Amino acid sequence: MGEIEDGEADHITTDVQGQKCALVYECTDPESVNGKDNLSFLNAVLKNPVCKLYRFPTSDNKWMQIREQMSESILSFHIPKELISLHIKEDLCRNQEIKELGELSPHWDNLRKNVLTHCDEMVNMYQDILTELSKETGSSFKSSSSKGDKTLEFVPVNLHLQRMHVHSPHLKVFISLSVPIPDALYDVITVGAPAAHFQGFKNGGLRKLLHRFETERRNTGYQFIYYSPENTAKAKEVLSNINQLQPLIATHADLLLNSASQHSPDSLKNSLKMLSEKDRVWANVGKSLNCVIAMVDKLIERDGGSEGSSGNKDGEKDPSLADSITPHPREDWYEQLHPLILTLKDCMGEVVSRAKQSLTFVLLQELAYSLPQCLMLTLRRDIVFSQALAGLVCGFIIKLHTSLHDPDFLQQLHTVGLIVQYEGLLSTYSDEIGMLEDMAVGISDLKKVTFKIIEAKSNDVLPVITGRREHYVVEVKLPARVFESLPLQIKEGQLLRVYPVLFNVGINEQQTLAERFGDVSLQESINQENFELLKEYYTVFMEKMPPDYISHFQEQNDLKGLLENLHQNIQAKKRKNVEIMWLAATICRKLNGIRFTCCKSAKDRTSMSVTLEQCSILRDEHQLHKDFFIRALDCMRREGCRIENVLKNIKCRKYAFNMLQLMAFPKYYRPPEGTYGKADT
Repeated sequence: MGEIEDGEADHITTDVQGQKCALVYECTDPESVNGKDNLSFLNAVLKNPVCKLYRFPTSDNKWMQIREQMSESILSFHIPKELISLHIKEDLCRNQEIKELGELSPHWDNLRKNVLTHCDEMVNMYQDILTELSKETGSSFKSSSSKGDKTLEFVPVNLHLQRMHVHSPHLKVFISLSVPIPDALYDVITVGAPAAHFQGFKNGGLRKLLHRFETERRNTGYQFIYYSPENTAKAKEVLSNINQLQPLIATHADLLLNSASQHSPDSLKNSLKMLSEKDRVWANVGKSLNCVIAMVDKLIERDGGSEGSSGNKDGEKDPSLADSITPHPREDWYEQLHPLILTLKDCMGEVVSRAKQSLTFVLLQELAYSLPQCLMLTLRRDIVFSQALAGLVCGFIIKLHTSLHDPDFLQQLHTVGLIVQYEGLLSTYSDEIGMLEDMAVGISDLKKVTFKIIEAKSNDVLPVITGRREHYVVEVKLPARVFESLPLQIKEGQLLRVYPVLFNVGINEQQTLAERFGDVSLQESINQENFELLKEYYTVFMEKMPPDYISHFQEQNDLKGLLENLHQNIQAKKRKNVEIMWLAATICRKLNGIRFTCCKSAKDRTSMSVTLEQCSILRDEHQLHKDFFIRALDCMRREGCRIENVLKNIKCRKYAFNMLQLMAFPKYYRPPEGTYGKADT
């Protein structure tokens, strides 16, 4: 079927008719994407690449060359360690605030002691997990056989970049709408479904557990005041803002005094403006601040150094305050403002103290009446989120580096954000129901993640995470030369959003049981909910991107038609409707999104899916000869990167299927004979 002109073939395969198939050979050279800067960066993130080269015929008897590459990522361990460190810091701060609540009634004091005992145990557990993970120096891969390992439960299972690099005489792909490129890249991140395997699925996954937990709390509300998850999240957010704003306000108050000592009207006005902006969050501090404003106005007015007053929020000073304050000579500016600033700080300190105590008591009450379930749910959610975030950061960084020279992509990145599409292949039967429930919540939680691109100041190019459970910012570092070429909005630190969506279609024999004797409503609900999210992203994309771009984009892509087709397939409720997967993946690629494919361990079903996707792209985008579609598919599954993935996971070159199981699989998801058999999954 094909031949290699340069290099020696390590593996030669033939189809069942004995006709010659593609010659495949392995290659270990790292792939350059966009220059040396990017290559060195990606080499710091991606590890242990496996490469295969193919040649396939096109419909007009020309040849396309395909390079398939699979790489691990050091982010598999780096991101969980970053995240666990933040959890420990956040929880220690919360525990300290609970301790500092002051004197409580005997009843609440006993509850506090109980809460602190459980919370301290939780922190100790996280510290132990971090210690164990820190021993895994240089690790970049967690195998499917380790998914139930307690010390590794925050680490994603079998995370890899699966890349197909096509050099074809029939290229339809453009780096932007006007600049063609000689090659095309197609990336999919493959990873085991984010799930708490060590915790188990006897009682279901997060989606069910969280719903049950909130229902029970609401129904037993007579014991205490019920606070919804939204309210408690808001309390935590306010508490975090208080901790951040108090030192800022104190700093600006000191700057105001410094300006007064320098007798500089303009500097005084600027310092006052900054203080006023920071202080507007404190309603009870308003009167003290107004005294400061009135004094500044009087001082400047008497000195004749300004036109108009500094004013308060509405640009007008309070007449009663202005009349009651008599300014002293110019040399007494500092002395006049100093006592007012002290009063402001004291007032602010009292408000902060009361606000902290009130909000901390809300959190204490929430914990006191929901132990230990709430902490176990927090642990489970942290585990699942950690696995999901590691994959997301890996996908974002790779997408960024492969698209740095695409101005349309960069504009989309800071104007709209990126769609992140997850393809799930889990069944809605037995334990995999719990895995899907975990995965659905973990992926939804990625909405609280934003990205910020910064200039790398050293050789350490690994991303840094800041924030708390309600909101995280991932700082991605770029080499100086690359960073300087970015749009101004990105260079100035604009937070970049992602829009995660999940579509799941079970394809194995367990899904057959679920469809005939069980319940598929979970899958139907998830697909419908996420279709609405995808449609919302498309609407924002069409509204915010420039008209010229949209006009050209619509000529090249019928996104509206694809979305309608996807909606119809979701509504059809057809058994094992893999058309949903194909349509969602196509829409994601056309929207410059990040693609994920997941099953229980990203090894067997995932391998069938990504190889099918690769061959479908070769057929639809690069005119792969129609007589060689199945041969190319079998060739990739028998000799490509995915059988190597199976080998590195279970030390056996066999997909974990048997003949009976495969009879239940959709036709194009079945591997060739000789590549499957008894194996530990």
